[in-house]
Amino acid sequence: MKRIAVYCGSATPPDRRYIDLARQVGQTLAERGIGLVYGGGRLGLMGALADAAMEAGGEVIGVIPKELVNDEVANYSCSDLHIVDSMHARKAMFTKLADGFLTLPGGVGTMDELWEAVSWAQLGYHAKPIGLLNAFGYFEPLLAFNRHMAETGFVRPAHAGLILAEEQLAPLLERMANHEPAQPIFAMKAAEL
Repeated sequence: MKRIAVYCGSATPPDRRYIDLARQVGQTLAERGIGLVYGGGRLGLMGALADAAMEAGGEVIGVIPKELVNDEVANYSCSDLHIVDSMHARKAMFTKLADGFLTLPGGVGTMDELWEAVSWAQLGYHAKPIGLLNAFGYFEPLLAFNRHMAETGFVRPAHAGLILAEEQLAPLLERMANHEPAQPIFAMKAAEL
């Protein structure tokens, strides 16, 4: 993978572990020669992620909607900063620029980005790996709900494993690098749906 889109919060939670985690991810990606595509802000986890990647000499591409340039305080220190028209355009550019997706802890916006990546993979708009860094057990409820959707039949068996979750970054990056795409809905026959 040459570039990974990282979804994470623009908030700064009181628990410093989350900021430290974002910095570790940014530094690790840069050290491995993997470019970072992210939300383009300089605050919270986003800012910590980008700063650490840049400090380690990595490529950092920010993508931020024009309405959030002032609110999220756009990070003009990036290797490249794209200011786009909408959140939808932001997510589409993430998909275009990145070879995979990595989700760190975050809020509603982060979940929106994650679920769109999963939905697009199910449909066949992309065949890229979707990683979830379940540090500190942050995503346990989400993973339980994803299992529940599969167990009740709302997620097809072919797509139940689209989210690659690990508690540590190194094994997650390895799983993402070895990702085998699932059969997309667009390629399924009516009997398989």
